[in-house]
Amino acid sequence: MRVPRAQVGSSPQHLLATVLGEYLDSADADLPSAAVIAILREFGVSESSARAALSRLVKRGLIAMRASRRPPVYHLTSGAIARHRARMRQFLTFGAQPPHWTGDWVLATFSIPNSGQASRHAVRRALGALRFAGLYDSVWIRPGSDAAPARRALSELLDDVRGARWSVMHVRFDEESGPHGPAAAYDLTALASAYSAFIQRYARLRVAVRSNEVGPAQALVARTSAMDSWRRFADIDPDLPDHLLPTPWPRQEARDTFLEVHSALGALAQARLVEVATPHWPDAAVWITHFEASEDSSAAGPGASGRAGR
Repeated sequence: MRVPRAQVGSSPQHLLATVLGEYLDSADADLPSAAVIAILREFGVSESSARAALSRLVKRGLIAMRASRRPPVYHLTSGAIARHRARMRQFLTFGAQPPHWTGDWVLATFSIPNSGQASRHAVRRALGALRFAGLYDSVWIRPGSDAAPARRALSELLDDVRGARWSVMHVRFDEESGPHGPAAAYDLTALASAYSAFIQRYARLRVAVRSNEVGPAQALVARTSAMDSWRRFADIDPDLPDHLLPTPWPRQEARDTFLEVHSALGALAQARLVEVATPHWPDAAVWITHFEASEDSSAAGPGASGRAGR
C-alpha cells in the first residue's frame, strides 16, 4: 500500500534529527557517515544532502565527530541525548491529560522604538515559540502560570535595546471566551482543521496497521512521517482548557491515530533501520532502539529492543 511520505517541507536536517531522536539513545554509539547516508536514502534524500544535514547538525551541537576517524564517524552529544529524551516525552505525552486549569494567564507586553524593527520581529518569534499569542500588537498571552521563559526571552532580546521596555505578569480575565477575551487571540478554527487533516492523512495507514499490511520499509517512512507531523502540534497547540475550545474538538482522535500508528510500527521501523545500516555499521543492532509511549500514556521511553532498552 502507499503510505504517507515525510511531511512536505521537512528538510534532510529535520528528518535526520527526527530519526536520531526516535531511534538512538546513547552518546556511546559510533555512527558512520555511510550509515547515515543509507538511512536518509530511505526517505529519498541524496548523498550530498545527507552530508549537508550531518554538517548542520554538527554546527548545532546535536552530533559530533569522533576525532581522527576516517571515514567520518559521528556520535550524539550528551546534551542532545537529554534534549531528545525530553522532547520525545513531550511529543508522546502531549494531549494525554487535560490541563489543570486555575484561570491564570501569563501576559507579556513590550514597547520598542520604531528603529527596532528587527528586535520586534525577534520578540514575536520568541514569544510564538513559547506558545504565546498576540492579543493585541504588543500584548501577548499564554495560558498557565510559568512566566520564567518569557522573562528570560524578553531580557535576552530587549535589555540592550535602547528605549525598549517590557514586562511580564500573571493575570486573570473576567471573561475568558468571547470576541474580546484571551481565547480570541488563538485561531482555533485553523488548529481544528489541522488536526482533522492529520486524522484524514493517516486514516488509511491506521487501517493498514490494524490489518498487518505494513512492511518494515514502509513502517520506517510512515512512522517518521507521523511523528514529524504530530510533533508540530506540541509546539503550536496552546493547550487551552476544555471550556475555551470549540466542540467537537478533534485533538483526541488525532492523538489516538498517532499513538496507534507510532506504537504498532516501532519494532518494524527499528528492524528496517538495522537492516539498512548494518552493511555500513556492523554494530547497528546493538544501538538502534525506538521510543514509544507507555501503556498509561503518561510516560515514554526507549522500546525493549536495542541497547537503550536493555
